[in-house]
This record gives sequence, C-alpha cells and structure tokens, in this order.
Amino acid sequence: MYDLKFIRENSDVVSDGLKNKGHNGDLTGLLDLDSEWRSLLEKSDALKQERNTVSRQIAELKRRKEDASEFVVKMQDVARKIKEYDESTSNVYEKIETILFELPNIPAENVPVGETEKENKQVRSWGKCPEFDFPVKDHYTLGQTLDLFDFKQGSKIAGAGFPLYKGMGARLERSLINFMLDLHTDKHKYTEIFPPFLANRNSTGGTGQLPKLEDDMYYINQDDLFLIPTAEVPVTNIYKNEILNFDRLPIYHAAYSACFRREAGSYGKDTRGFQRVHQFNKVELVKFVDPETSYDELESLVADAEKVLQLLGLHYRVIELCTGDLSFAAAKCYDIEVWSPAEEKYLEVSSCSNFENFQARRIGIRFRRKSGEKVEYIHTLNGSGVATPRLLIALLETYQTDEGSIMIPEPLRKYTGFDIMKTTGKS
Repeated sequence: MYDLKFIRENSDVVSDGLKNKGHNGDLTGLLDLDSEWRSLLEKSDALKQERNTVSRQIAELKRRKEDASEFVVKMQDVARKIKEYDESTSNVYEKIETILFELPNIPAENVPVGETEKENKQVRSWGKCPEFDFPVKDHYTLGQTLDLFDFKQGSKIAGAGFPLYKGMGARLERSLINFMLDLHTDKHKYTEIFPPFLANRNSTGGTGQLPKLEDDMYYINQDDLFLIPTAEVPVTNIYKNEILNFDRLPIYHAAYSACFRREAGSYGKDTRGFQRVHQFNKVELVKFVDPETSYDELESLVADAEKVLQLLGLHYRVIELCTGDLSFAAAKCYDIEVWSPAEEKYLEVSSCSNFENFQARRIGIRFRRKSGEKVEYIHTLNGSGVATPRLLIALLETYQTDEGSIMIPEPLRKYTGFDIMKTTGKS
C-alpha cells in the first residue's frame, strides 16, 4: 500500500518501478482521482470555514436579539452542499483506495531489472553436488520402497496433492519441524508462535495475498475465512493497527504451520511426489524492524534459513530475484534452492523478502522512536526457514545408499531416534 502523497510527488519513480515489476505503470487515472479528491476537499473545507464564521455571526446576532433568519437559511444551504461534497469526497477516495490496494510494491533500487526468472542472479552456493557410484533413485521411489508416505491414500481422503506421511516418514517430517524451530528459537533468537491456520480477508489482504492470489487459496465461504498459504499471514497480523515502542524492536517470530495452496494452473508442472502439493509444512520466519536496518535484517534472515541446509549438509544456492520475478508485496527477495540429485536441478525451499513498509501500511503497524515523536511505519520481512516438501526431496535423495536405505543427518538423530531408515520391512 502506498502513501498517496509519495505517488503524487514521485509519480515517475513509482511508474518506472511498476513497469519493472510487470505492471503497466499507468498512474493517470489515479492521479486524476487524486486531483478530484483534493479539489472536493478544498471546496468542502472552504464551506466549513464559512459555516464556522457565519455561525459565530448568528450567535452574535441572537445574543443581541437581532434577526438572524437570513443567515440561518443560508447555512442550511451550505450544510447541504457540505454533505454533498463530503459524500463525493468519500466516494472518490474509495476509488483511490481500491487502486492503491491493487498496486504491487515497487522494487528496491538495487534489485536487478528483468522480466522473468531467467534474469535472476546467483549470489552464492554452498557445499558440493553429491556424487554417487550407483544409480540414483528419486524421492518418490525411495519413499514408496520405505513406506514413508502414501499419496494414493492421501488422495482417497482429501484429493490429489494431499500427502499422507507414515511411520518413519511421519517421524522424519516431525523431526525436521522440531529441528528447525529449535534452531531458530535457541540459536537465532526468534520467539516461537503457533498461529491459527485460518485468516480473515482483511488479514490476507494486509500481507498482500489478496487480491492477486485469491484463486490459489482455499476459501471457506460461510465464514469468509481463508486457509493460510503461509504462517506469514497470521504472524504479520499479530500487530495489526498497533503502535509499537521503539525499544521492542527488532521483533523476530518463528512459526510452524501447515500451508494450503490450490496451485491453480500448475497441473502438469512437476507434480510427482512432493514437488508440488496442496498441503505442506513450513517453519516461517517473520521480522518487524526499524526501517534503517531492514536490509541488514534481510541478509541475516537469509543466513538463518541457509543454516538449516548447512547443518543438514545439503548443497544449495542463493538466487536474487529480478524485478519481474518479485512477488506482489516484495521490494527485494532472495530464493534459496536446494539440489535434487535425482532431478539434477535446484528446487526452491525458501523465499526471503523485505516488504519495506508496504505490508505495514496495509495492516497499520507503526512505531514511535521516542515519547512525543511522530509515528512511523515499521518494515516487515519474512522467509521460509524452511518449507519441508522439497527439503525432504533433497534429504532423501542426498542421503540414499546403494541398498536403498536413507542415512539420517547427525543433527536430526536426536529427534528421529534412529540414524538410518532401512529398506527391510514396513514402517
């Protein structure tokens, strides 16, 4: 959400930013409405000043017991015009707010300009691609052999894209979640949150999922609620319409949630196994910070998510997204992509974004540096720390043996209670 004054005074900057993000960048209609709105305000304010002046005259005439009927009649006409102007002002501003709500955030100045993901830039990589002296099996085959999950049974219960974890697979999934929550709360100093898995329209629009992504979300019509696509939505809205004291900043939250996405239009795109599912688990990291530090906070956020993969010994790379590949709300974003040995390609497991004050304006999250000073909008950031489906793909494929067993990375063993998942027997 934008400050209308900022757009008015920086229309070229905003227009260019919108164009770089794939929007047409045409602000003519908005600026015309802005001019109309300000004109109506001026006319209404002028009449209100006149009303105040004449009201004092009427009071004086009545005090002197003189006839004020002419002025009273005149003020009745003025009151009618004020009401008309105020209604018109309100109607015009509603149109302005609708346009502002649908405008995406503009990219930060240092984001590489590009139209598609092909123009994203690799920032760094970590670890080496694992090498094998035997034919590599994909995660789906390994999971079926070990009886770790069952997509057919999940489909019977809820439909395609809803995995059913079983036995050692269920324990491994739970272990990954607990491992990540402990890492981020104990080592990275995030406060754990366990949020609702449903959010109202105001909350979902506040973080920027609406209006653009509504078709990708599961909606409960009777209650006007959405199943959350990420814990970003409920966690960011914790401080909705609040003014925070500066000494509380920065605020770091880590939250596990199930995530629900329809993935509309994704059919036929890497849908086998966990590559693209409608329900998945994720640990989300959310920050509320001083605007002056937000880009340093973005770098540390990425490092916190990377640490998960480093401790698990998984090869990955960090990608800086170009302007055309940024999400609706993001000003800058890094993707972390883990290596899939079977697919021989990188799979996204985390997106870490700085939204600057875009979400805070929509939600109403502000802070005050000192008592008596004016309030400012906070900067919000979030990132997956991390999502489990593709993490599980990389882990199963990277740690497979020639016998089809899976070795458990050392940091996970205290959570799983075992160090290997063997092919013998059913779990």
